[in-house]
Amino acid sequence: MALRVAIQMDPIAAINIDADSTFALAMEAQTRGHQLYYYLPRHLSMRSGRVTAYAHALEVRRVVGNHFTVGEPATIDLSTMDVVLLRQDPPFDMAYITTTHILERIHPKTLVVNDPAEVRNAPEKLFVTHFPKLMPDTLITSDVAEIRRFRREYGDIILKPLYGNGGAGVFRVKPDDENLGALLEMFTQMFREPIIVQKYLPAVRKGDKRIILVDGVPVGAINRVPADGEARSNMHVGGRPEAIALSPRDEEICAAIGPELARRGLIFVGIDVIGDYMTEINVTSPTGIQEVKRFGGADIASLIWDAIEKRK
Repeated sequence: MALRVAIQMDPIAAINIDADSTFALAMEAQTRGHQLYYYLPRHLSMRSGRVTAYAHALEVRRVVGNHFTVGEPATIDLSTMDVVLLRQDPPFDMAYITTTHILERIHPKTLVVNDPAEVRNAPEKLFVTHFPKLMPDTLITSDVAEIRRFRREYGDIILKPLYGNGGAGVFRVKPDDENLGALLEMFTQMFREPIIVQKYLPAVRKGDKRIILVDGVPVGAINRVPADGEARSNMHVGGRPEAIALSPRDEEICAAIGPELARRGLIFVGIDVIGDYMTEINVTSPTGIQEVKRFGGADIASLIWDAIEKRK
């Protein structure tokens, strides 16, 4: 059965078609005969309870520099869509949260993936705290004295913005680093939200594992190894992807969180694991499915569409 699928995403012209997970999902949907539409978050509207988007019909192709064609823009009623893919990148700010409130008005009659209310209730660095036995010791606070006490306890720590993404604003503060005060001043000036502080995990030098779950079941993983001289493993800051299998600890983590992900209607989730610890649960716009397939793993885009089609 052909579905009408609207994709809420960032500008499609700028994506890397060899890495972007949204592109892979669009390609798979098109292969299955589904009709695609594309719109930017700023073109989402609600009037008198009616949710619309100023959208384009979309065709995609795996041709670098010529990877999409769009039709003339028109206002579409999103309640007439079968599926909306909520795929714009963070930051998880008030603009992002507002889109979840609007899309919640059409879900589940129009299936929004992931469920917008659950996306709103599961910011990656806070949702993970529901599973304290699976994560490293973590402090979330705006209290500078608490942060200094945490630093005295562990010596080597990581500071990052609570609602950041992609490794932006992540700092490692070593025991002999004198920049903690300046960093806390900078965080206070740049962010109104609390800071997240974690003990540094030396195992990150061996990689930060991205594990992808579909309907709460692990379906693939990729390891991201930091570049020399870099504490972050994100691929767009130089992290090197490599194939990796799930360890027994990874399986334990997935078994613990999987039922809750499924219960919340979070179809496509990516978790980050360093050594024996889960550090984030990514539900907003997870990535990594092309890298998993490239290293001989599962066709996760196909598995995600299998899960979506079962609901329609």
